[in-house]
Amino acid sequence: MTGGHAPGASNAFDAARRALRELVVAATVRIHRPVVGYALEEPDTFLGSGFFVAPNWVLTCAHVACGGEGGEVVVVYGTTPGRGTSTAPGRVVATLPDRTDRTDRTGQALPAGNWPAPDLALVQLTEPVDDHECVYVSERPAAYYGEGRVLYAGWTENEGRLQVLDGTLTVQGTIGGWSSDVQMRLGDNDLPYGVSGGPVIDPERGEVIGVLKARSDHRPGGTSTGIEQLRTLRVPAEAVPAEHSDLYQAVFHAHDRYHRDRQRHPASRRQTWTDVQGRLGARPGRTLSPDERIQLLGRLAELPPPQSTRGLLDILDSLPELQAPTPLPAPRGWRDGLGALYESASDDGALELVLDYAMRAMSAPRPFVVPSTPDAEKALWVWVWQTAQRLSARYRSGLAEQRFERLRRREEAERDVPATVFGAHRVGSAARPSALLELVRRGWEPDRCDWSVSTAAPGGEVVRLHEAERTLLADLPAHLAGPLGEAFRHCDEPGRPALLQVALPHALLGLEVDTWQLTPGQEPLGTLRPVVVRCADRDLLPDEAFGAYGTDDLDGPDDLDAERRARWRWLHGHRARAEVLDCDEGLRKPVPTVEQLRALSHGTVPVLCRYGDLRYEDDAEALARIVLGGYGVALWRRRHGRADAVCGEFHRGTIDGIAEPPSAQHLPEAVHDLRMRLRAGRTESFWADGVALLYDDPHQPLPGAGDLLEAP
Repeated sequence: MTGGHAPGASNAFDAARRALRELVVAATVRIHRPVVGYALEEPDTFLGSGFFVAPNWVLTCAHVACGGEGGEVVVVYGTTPGRGTSTAPGRVVATLPDRTDRTDRTGQALPAGNWPAPDLALVQLTEPVDDHECVYVSERPAAYYGEGRVLYAGWTENEGRLQVLDGTLTVQGTIGGWSSDVQMRLGDNDLPYGVSGGPVIDPERGEVIGVLKARSDHRPGGTSTGIEQLRTLRVPAEAVPAEHSDLYQAVFHAHDRYHRDRQRHPASRRQTWTDVQGRLGARPGRTLSPDERIQLLGRLAELPPPQSTRGLLDILDSLPELQAPTPLPAPRGWRDGLGALYESASDDGALELVLDYAMRAMSAPRPFVVPSTPDAEKALWVWVWQTAQRLSARYRSGLAEQRFERLRRREEAERDVPATVFGAHRVGSAARPSALLELVRRGWEPDRCDWSVSTAAPGGEVVRLHEAERTLLADLPAHLAGPLGEAFRHCDEPGRPALLQVALPHALLGLEVDTWQLTPGQEPLGTLRPVVVRCADRDLLPDEAFGAYGTDDLDGPDDLDAERRARWRWLHGHRARAEVLDCDEGLRKPVPTVEQLRALSHGTVPVLCRYGDLRYEDDAEALARIVLGGYGVALWRRRHGRADAVCGEFHRGTIDGIAEPPSAQHLPEAVHDLRMRLRAGRTESFWADGVALLYDDPHQPLPGAGDLLEAP
């Protein structure tokens, strides 16, 4: 026996600890002042450490993050294994305490490196990245952590180079006692400059419990601020209309969905935090395995958050088997409530207690509802029902009755609410004049194209303004500045930039027109105005796009055109529904055949998640199938070779984003809004990076290909 374990078991445990260390180091970042180029490798620009708590969100110490200029920093992070490091700009969006003037409670200036407790800051990346690791954050307060040792990680300068450092520290006690601002005292090791802001990890459970702060007096050790102090982030004064309106909920919902989606992502060979926690033998309470926990938390994170802390406390108080005291700081999110169940004096998270809590979360009052909320409730119910199979038939019967009563009350409420007019969106671009750019690829010169710029009236009249031949595709943006500028002057209204339609051959539908900059330093086209693409060669689509079906199996062109018009009319009279065609919970799958696509409901908007990824068919063929299926509206994102990107946020975003407007007429404006929020660094929109919209009106036919270069 070795240390209480059989040799084989000990080796497995040691391997799990090494895997945990690799995950911790991968998620730990260094933070720099905003500088240019190779200066990021210079220690002079280095401010300290931090770690990813959710996609595009970094947690660190306030005294580290606020060492930048104007709250702007640069985050240097490790990408997927073997690909080195990358950088991304970030901004400080919150500090605890909320005190950016660097003074103490009496108004006196703080010494360099000091900040009042809890000394935390959240940094939001202002450019989307999706190839980084995120830590798993404990849902129980660090005050419940027992004595022992913790792991830590951080960056520091060593012999003139910046290097990552990790190790163990002994827990020597607490500062603050059993209170809402408890900190752990850590000792044994010398903690060099730079490690402040790094993660502190419970090695038994494999989860982050705190943020490291090195002592400013150069004594050994340091302190750890409990991660639960983030619950004290400012609560919005008014009702929140969306998840991102409450910073705390936005970060931790994204955290839990990330880990749930990473666990669902079978294409990845990287170990997940949940995998490692399972290998460590960790259990959240005595009831759930790490995998069961992250599946539950991921489903809870799909729901709107609790209406208030008081509402969440009422739910906890209503659980008769819960005997634990209310944790401090008070819980704010669904994950906090679940963590409180682990401390129940009766059974440390008994299964019935967990399921009762989930049922109450499912039926709780909502601060807002999005189109995906009913599906989220259904997914949570499926998890509850499957998990309850190990309990008695009597208990399961009670769950089923609760679910039935919930659905009955919802149906009654929906019948009693009068129909209202959706008023959150501006009038769609399609009802106004638009600019039209048409490209014709020269078959004998595939790197060149002929092109024209026109204005298009809502009734279908097209007025040609400019045309040209044999332009290099790579040089096209520079040639378009003048002609498109004139077209926009014809069509723009004050405060309402006109739609740009780009008619492309099917092989070029993926052309990144929305990213073009017509003049140096100008905003990308897709940020300045709505930009959509159209298919200019429907009559020349390849036979292989039909998949297993040949052209003989399809109706004539008149029937296909009628079906296309019918789909268009339906989408412009009703709310649409997104259908992800090529991805199932992160697993690549073939795009359906044309015949299968035609069988989908008229309210469907096809979505491609894996455009640009290794796939069963090439991207041009996949889009050709969609066009031949009779669809004039479709959406995809360009993955740019990011095969390991987590898909969950994109799926969720398209389901809500496509179903929110009252009709497809508003989708060009909705995608434009997304691109503007992306450009502004709004993290809640990062899922839409690389998104493209096909919006091809059958009632506004394109000029014939044969007369593209004829005089108007």
